[in-house]
Amino acid sequence: MELVGVADADPGRAAAVAAEVEAAAYPDYRDLLGQVDLVSVAVPTERHYAIVRDCLEAGAHVLVEKPVTQTVAEAEALIALAKQHHRLLQVGHLERFNPAWLALRPRVRHPLFIEAHRLAPFKPRGTDVSVVLDLMIHDLDLILSVVDSEVAEVRASGVPVLTDGIDIGNARIEFANGCVANLTASRVSAGTLRKMRLFQKDEYLSIDFGERRLSTARRGEDPERPIAAEHIEVPPGDALMSEIRAFAEAVRAGGPAPVSGEDGRRALALALEIGRLMDRR
Repeated sequence: MELVGVADADPGRAAAVAAEVEAAAYPDYRDLLGQVDLVSVAVPTERHYAIVRDCLEAGAHVLVEKPVTQTVAEAEALIALAKQHHRLLQVGHLERFNPAWLALRPRVRHPLFIEAHRLAPFKPRGTDVSVVLDLMIHDLDLILSVVDSEVAEVRASGVPVLTDGIDIGNARIEFANGCVANLTASRVSAGTLRKMRLFQKDEYLSIDFGERRLSTARRGEDPERPIAAEHIEVPPGDALMSEIRAFAEAVRAGGPAPVSGEDGRRALALALEIGRLMDRR
Protein backbone atom coordinates (compact mmCIF):
# COMPACT_ATOMS: atom_id res chain seq x y z
CA MET A 1 0.00 0.00 0.00
CA GLU A 2 1.40 3.39 -1.02
CA LEU A 3 0.50 6.78 0.45
CA VAL A 4 -0.10 8.94 -2.62
CA GLY A 5 -0.77 12.32 -1.08
CA VAL A 6 -2.06 14.51 1.72
CA ALA A 7 -4.74 17.14 1.10
CA ASP A 8 -5.49 20.06 3.43
CA ALA A 9 -7.15 23.42 2.88
CA ASP A 10 -4.17 24.93 4.72
CA PRO A 11 -1.28 24.60 2.21
CA GLY A 12 1.33 24.96 4.95
CA ARG A 13 -0.16 22.13 6.99
CA ALA A 14 -0.52 19.95 3.90
CA ALA A 15 3.14 20.52 3.02
CA ALA A 16 4.34 19.82 6.57
CA VAL A 17 2.44 16.56 6.91
CA ALA A 18 3.32 15.45 3.38
CA ALA A 19 7.03 16.05 4.04
CA GLU A 20 6.83 13.99 7.23
CA VAL A 21 5.32 10.98 5.45
CA GLU A 22 7.19 11.50 2.16
CA ALA A 23 4.12 12.09 0.03
CA ALA A 24 2.83 14.84 -2.25
CA ALA A 25 0.86 17.77 -0.82
CA TYR A 26 -2.43 18.99 -2.29
CA PRO A 27 -4.40 22.10 -1.31
CA ASP A 28 -7.61 20.57 -2.70
CA TYR A 29 -8.70 16.96 -2.09
CA ARG A 30 -10.33 16.86 -5.51
CA ASP A 31 -6.89 16.96 -7.12
CA LEU A 32 -6.26 13.51 -5.61
CA LEU A 33 -9.41 11.91 -6.96
CA GLY A 34 -8.72 9.43 -9.73
CA GLN A 35 -5.23 8.78 -8.34
CA VAL A 36 -6.19 6.89 -5.21
CA ASP A 37 -8.07 3.71 -4.31
CA LEU A 38 -8.59 4.43 -0.60
CA VAL A 39 -9.25 7.73 1.17
CA SER A 40 -9.28 8.70 4.85
CA VAL A 41 -11.47 11.74 5.54
CA ALA A 42 -10.72 13.75 8.70
CA VAL A 43 -12.50 17.10 8.47
CA PRO A 44 -15.23 18.96 10.43
CA THR A 45 -18.49 17.01 10.46
CA GLU A 46 -20.37 19.49 8.30
CA ARG A 47 -18.02 18.69 5.41
CA HIS A 48 -18.24 14.91 5.65
CA TYR A 49 -21.13 14.45 3.27
CA ALA A 50 -19.79 16.48 0.34
CA ILE A 51 -16.24 15.14 0.53
CA VAL A 52 -17.20 11.50 1.02
CA ARG A 53 -19.74 11.81 -1.81
CA ASP A 54 -17.06 13.15 -4.18
CA CYS A 55 -14.62 10.39 -3.21
CA LEU A 56 -17.16 7.59 -3.67
CA GLU A 57 -18.28 8.97 -7.02
CA ALA A 58 -14.62 9.05 -8.10
CA GLY A 59 -14.31 5.34 -7.30
CA ALA A 60 -12.47 5.48 -3.97
CA HIS A 61 -13.17 3.41 -0.87
CA VAL A 62 -13.66 5.74 2.10
CA LEU A 63 -12.87 5.74 5.81
CA VAL A 64 -14.56 8.75 7.42
CA GLU A 65 -14.33 10.04 10.98
CA LYS A 66 -17.32 9.72 13.28
CA PRO A 67 -20.04 10.89 13.27
CA VAL A 68 -20.54 9.70 9.72
CA THR A 69 -22.53 12.83 8.71
CA GLN A 70 -24.64 15.59 10.21
CA THR A 71 -27.97 13.97 9.38
CA VAL A 72 -29.40 10.48 8.95
CA ALA A 73 -30.55 11.39 5.43
CA GLU A 74 -26.97 12.27 4.46
CA ALA A 75 -25.72 9.00 5.93
CA GLU A 76 -28.31 6.99 4.00
CA ALA A 77 -27.40 8.79 0.79
CA LEU A 78 -23.71 7.89 1.25
CA ILE A 79 -24.56 4.26 2.07
CA ALA A 80 -26.61 4.04 -1.13
CA LEU A 81 -23.84 5.71 -3.13
CA ALA A 82 -21.22 3.28 -1.80
CA LYS A 83 -23.41 0.34 -2.81
CA GLN A 84 -24.05 1.86 -6.22
CA HIS A 85 -20.32 2.21 -6.92
CA HIS A 86 -19.39 -1.08 -5.18
CA ARG A 87 -17.13 0.71 -2.72
CA LEU A 88 -16.61 0.28 1.03
CA LEU A 89 -17.70 3.01 3.38
CA GLN A 90 -16.19 2.62 6.85
CA VAL A 91 -16.91 4.91 9.80
CA GLY A 92 -14.11 5.77 12.21
CA HIS A 93 -15.55 4.61 15.51
CA LEU A 94 -12.05 4.23 16.92
CA GLU A 95 -12.94 2.55 20.22
CA ARG A 96 -13.88 -0.59 18.28
CA PHE A 97 -10.11 -1.00 17.79
CA ASN A 98 -9.04 -0.16 21.32
CA PRO A 99 -6.90 -3.12 22.51
CA ALA A 100 -8.96 -3.37 25.70
CA TRP A 101 -12.23 -3.59 23.76
CA LEU A 102 -10.78 -6.19 21.39
CA ALA A 103 -9.85 -8.27 24.44
CA LEU A 104 -13.26 -7.80 26.06
CA ARG A 105 -15.50 -8.31 23.03
CA PRO A 106 -15.29 -12.15 22.84
CA ARG A 107 -16.43 -12.33 26.49
CA VAL A 108 -19.65 -10.37 25.87
CA ARG A 109 -22.59 -12.73 25.35
CA HIS A 110 -25.99 -11.27 26.22
CA PRO A 111 -25.73 -8.02 28.22
CA LEU A 112 -28.59 -7.26 30.60
CA PHE A 113 -27.37 -3.90 31.92
CA ILE A 114 -24.61 -1.58 30.69
CA GLU A 115 -23.20 1.52 32.32
CA ALA A 116 -20.76 3.86 30.53
CA HIS A 117 -18.92 7.00 31.65
CA ARG A 118 -16.90 9.10 29.20
CA LEU A 119 -15.59 12.31 30.76
CA ALA A 120 -12.99 14.74 29.42
CA PRO A 121 -11.60 18.22 30.13
CA PHE A 122 -12.83 21.02 27.90
CA LYS A 123 -11.09 21.37 24.53
CA PRO A 124 -12.16 23.77 21.78
CA ARG A 125 -11.76 21.01 19.14
CA GLY A 126 -14.98 19.10 18.65
CA THR A 127 -17.29 21.82 19.96
CA ASP A 128 -18.87 22.15 16.53
CA VAL A 129 -21.11 19.31 17.76
CA SER A 130 -22.75 18.47 21.11
CA VAL A 131 -21.10 16.21 23.68
CA VAL A 132 -23.41 13.45 22.45
CA LEU A 133 -21.92 13.51 18.95
CA ASP A 134 -18.44 14.30 20.24
CA LEU A 135 -18.05 11.75 23.07
CA MET A 136 -21.16 9.74 23.90
CA ILE A 137 -21.44 8.39 20.36
CA HIS A 138 -18.35 6.24 21.01
CA ASP A 139 -20.21 4.30 23.69
CA LEU A 140 -23.45 4.29 21.72
CA ASP A 141 -21.67 2.54 18.86
CA LEU A 142 -20.06 -0.02 21.17
CA ILE A 143 -23.35 -0.77 22.91
CA LEU A 144 -25.24 -1.11 19.64
CA SER A 145 -22.55 -3.53 18.43
CA VAL A 146 -23.12 -5.94 21.34
CA VAL A 147 -26.87 -5.62 22.01
CA ASP A 148 -28.73 -7.62 19.38
CA SER A 149 -32.04 -5.79 19.72
CA GLU A 150 -33.89 -2.71 18.59
CA VAL A 151 -34.14 0.37 20.81
CA ALA A 152 -37.52 0.51 22.56
CA GLU A 153 -37.28 3.71 24.60
CA VAL A 154 -34.83 6.57 25.17
CA ARG A 155 -34.73 9.12 27.97
CA ALA A 156 -32.10 11.82 28.19
CA SER A 157 -31.15 15.10 29.82
CA GLY A 158 -28.22 17.45 29.40
CA VAL A 159 -27.10 21.02 29.87
CA PRO A 160 -24.77 23.57 28.24
CA VAL A 161 -21.92 24.76 30.46
CA LEU A 162 -19.12 26.31 28.40
CA THR A 163 -20.65 26.27 24.92
CA ASP A 164 -24.05 26.85 23.35
CA GLY A 165 -24.49 23.10 22.90
CA ILE A 166 -24.93 20.28 25.40
CA ASP A 167 -21.66 19.85 27.35
CA ILE A 168 -22.71 17.23 29.89
CA GLY A 169 -25.54 14.76 29.60
CA ASN A 170 -27.01 11.43 30.55
CA ALA A 171 -29.06 8.96 28.54
CA ARG A 172 -30.98 5.82 29.48
CA ILE A 173 -31.71 3.40 26.66
CA GLU A 174 -34.08 0.46 26.95
CA PHE A 175 -33.91 -2.23 24.30
CA ALA A 176 -36.73 -4.48 23.17
CA ASN A 177 -34.94 -7.54 24.60
CA GLY A 178 -34.88 -5.99 28.09
CA CYS A 179 -31.30 -4.76 28.15
CA VAL A 180 -30.84 -1.30 29.70
CA ALA A 181 -27.91 1.04 29.03
CA ASN A 182 -27.11 4.11 31.09
CA LEU A 183 -24.58 6.53 29.62
CA THR A 184 -22.98 9.73 30.93
CA ALA A 185 -20.74 11.98 28.85
CA SER A 186 -19.04 15.25 29.78
CA ARG A 187 -16.52 17.53 28.11
CA VAL A 188 -16.30 19.87 31.09
CA SER A 189 -14.73 17.53 33.64
CA ALA A 190 -11.52 17.98 35.64
CA GLY A 191 -10.00 14.76 34.34
CA THR A 192 -10.40 12.02 31.77
CA LEU A 193 -12.45 8.88 32.38
CA ARG A 194 -13.45 6.25 29.80
CA LYS A 195 -15.06 3.25 31.47
CA MET A 196 -17.84 0.79 30.78
CA ARG A 197 -19.41 -1.94 32.89
CA LEU A 198 -21.51 -4.78 31.48
CA PHE A 199 -23.66 -7.20 33.44
CA GLN A 200 -24.80 -10.49 31.95
CA LYS A 201 -26.02 -13.81 33.31
CA ASP A 202 -23.60 -14.97 36.04
CA GLU A 203 -20.94 -12.42 35.04
CA TYR A 204 -19.81 -8.82 35.43
CA LEU A 205 -17.35 -7.20 33.01
CA SER A 206 -15.54 -3.89 33.48
CA ILE A 207 -13.33 -2.09 30.97
CA ASP A 208 -11.11 0.97 31.34
CA PHE A 209 -10.40 2.16 27.80
CA GLY A 210 -7.69 4.62 28.84
CA GLU A 211 -5.77 2.31 31.16
CA ARG A 212 -6.41 -0.76 28.95
CA ARG A 213 -7.58 -2.74 31.94
CA LEU A 214 -10.28 -5.42 32.19
CA SER A 215 -11.92 -6.84 35.28
CA THR A 216 -14.34 -9.74 35.38
CA ALA A 217 -16.30 -11.38 38.16
CA ARG A 218 -18.38 -14.49 37.58
CA ARG A 219 -20.17 -17.05 39.63
CA GLY A 220 -17.81 -19.88 40.50
CA GLU A 221 -18.57 -23.53 41.21
CA ASP A 222 -16.50 -23.62 44.41
CA PRO A 223 -18.81 -22.97 47.40
CA GLU A 224 -15.81 -21.56 49.28
CA ARG A 225 -15.27 -19.01 46.51
CA PRO A 226 -18.70 -18.19 45.06
CA ILE A 227 -17.25 -15.32 42.99
CA ALA A 228 -14.25 -15.84 40.71
CA ALA A 229 -12.55 -12.55 39.88
CA GLU A 230 -9.96 -11.83 37.20
CA HIS A 231 -7.96 -8.68 36.39
CA ILE A 232 -6.30 -8.33 33.01
CA GLU A 233 -3.77 -5.74 31.87
CA VAL A 234 -3.98 -5.45 28.08
CA PRO A 235 -0.74 -4.68 26.20
CA PRO A 236 -0.66 -1.29 24.47
CA GLY A 237 -1.63 -1.03 20.84
CA ASP A 238 -2.22 1.61 18.18
CA ALA A 239 -6.00 1.75 17.69
CA LEU A 240 -5.74 4.19 14.78
CA MET A 241 -3.26 2.01 12.92
CA SER A 242 -5.39 -1.07 13.62
CA GLU A 243 -8.42 0.75 12.21
CA ILE A 244 -6.59 1.76 9.03
CA ARG A 245 -5.16 -1.73 8.54
CA ALA A 246 -8.58 -3.30 9.04
CA PHE A 247 -10.00 -0.91 6.45
CA ALA A 248 -7.28 -1.73 3.92
CA GLU A 249 -7.66 -5.48 4.54
CA ALA A 250 -11.43 -5.25 4.08
CA VAL A 251 -10.92 -3.49 0.75
CA ARG A 252 -8.47 -6.17 -0.39
CA ALA A 253 -10.86 -8.94 0.67
CA GLY A 254 -13.88 -7.30 -0.93
CA GLY A 255 -15.57 -6.37 2.37
CA PRO A 256 -17.40 -6.08 4.59
CA ALA A 257 -16.18 -2.96 6.38
CA PRO A 258 -15.37 -3.61 10.08
CA VAL A 259 -17.54 -0.61 11.02
CA SER A 260 -19.97 -0.14 8.16
CA GLY A 261 -21.85 2.87 6.95
CA GLU A 262 -24.97 1.23 8.39
CA ASP A 263 -23.25 0.99 11.80
CA GLY A 264 -22.40 4.67 11.58
CA ARG A 265 -25.94 5.58 10.55
CA ARG A 266 -27.46 3.63 13.46
CA ALA A 267 -25.16 5.27 16.02
CA LEU A 268 -25.84 8.69 14.49
CA ALA A 269 -29.61 8.21 14.53
CA LEU A 270 -29.58 7.26 18.21
CA ALA A 271 -27.21 10.12 19.08
CA LEU A 272 -29.42 12.64 17.28
CA GLU A 273 -32.50 11.35 19.12
CA ILE A 274 -30.69 11.68 22.45
CA GLY A 275 -29.59 15.19 21.49
CA ARG A 276 -33.15 16.11 20.55
CA LEU A 277 -34.42 14.93 23.93
CA MET A 278 -31.72 16.89 25.73
CA ASP A 279 -32.46 20.07 23.80
CA ARG A 280 -36.15 19.76 24.61
CA ARG A 281 -35.63 19.91 28.36
